[in-house]
Amino acid sequence: MPKNRIWNYLQEKINTDGVLHMSLIDPDLTFQTLNSIKQIVKFTTDAGTDAFMIGGSTIADQISIDKVVVAIKKTTDRPVIIFPGNVNAFSKSADATFFMSLINSNNLYWVIRSHVLGAPTLKLWDLEPISLAYIIIAPGATAGFIGEAHMIPRNKPKICAAYALAAQYIGYKMIYLEAGSGANETVPVDMVKVVANFVDIPVFVGGGINTKEQAVEFVKAGAQLIVQGTYLEKVVPKDKGAGLAEIIQAIKSQKR
Repeated sequence: MPKNRIWNYLQEKINTDGVLHMSLIDPDLTFQTLNSIKQIVKFTTDAGTDAFMIGGSTIADQISIDKVVVAIKKTTDRPVIIFPGNVNAFSKSADATFFMSLINSNNLYWVIRSHVLGAPTLKLWDLEPISLAYIIIAPGATAGFIGEAHMIPRNKPKICAAYALAAQYIGYKMIYLEAGSGANETVPVDMVKVVANFVDIPVFVGGGINTKEQAVEFVKAGAQLIVQGTYLEKVVPKDKGAGLAEIIQAIKSQKR
C-alpha cells in the first residue's frame, strides 16, 4: 500500500471540494446487525459521503470491529478509517486509523498512554496512522464521560483555539471538535470560526449535526470536514439517504 495513501486522499478531497463529509459508524453489534449497517453504508455512499469512520465511545470488541470493517468494505468503495475508542478498537482490514489523542482529557491514558500500547500493533499491521487532536466541547455526551474530558466551556472559543494551536505545533495533522455524539447542542459556530482562523490544519466538526443549515454554517465558519453519526442511524434507514444527499450537496456548494 502506498505510504500516506488515505491522508493524501483526504487532502486532495479538501483541495478539490473545499470540504469533506465523513460518516461515523458505531461498530457495537449489541444493538444492530451487520445487515443494518451495510444498508446504512449503501445509502450513505449513494448520498455522496467521502469516507467512513468506524468507532465511537461505546464498548465494542476487536472481533466485532473487524467484522463491521470487512462488511463495510464489501459495500462501499470509500475509505474506511478507524476512529478508535481504545487500544482494542483497531482492525487490520481498515484502510487507515486516526491516531487520536483526546488532548483535553484529565487522564493521561487518553492523551498518550493508550497510544503507546497501540502503536506497535499499527506497525505490525502496516496500518496507516493519521494523527488527530480530539477536543471535546461541553456538553460532551458519552465521549466526554468516557474520556474524562476537561471540557471546553461553550463560551470560551479562545481556550479551544489555544488547544488547537498547541496541537498543530506539536505536529498533529488534523483537529476534531466535538460536542459528543448525539449531543443536544453542537459545537458553537463562533468557536469553530475562531479555531479555523487560528490554525493552518484541517478542522473537523461533529456531534449533533442534523440539518443542512447546521452543516453549512460550520463550513462557512471554516470547518473542512463534517462528521455525522447519530443522524445516519436515525434518519438514513427511513429516507434511504435522501436528506443526507441534500446535506452533502449543500456543504459541497460552499467551496471557497
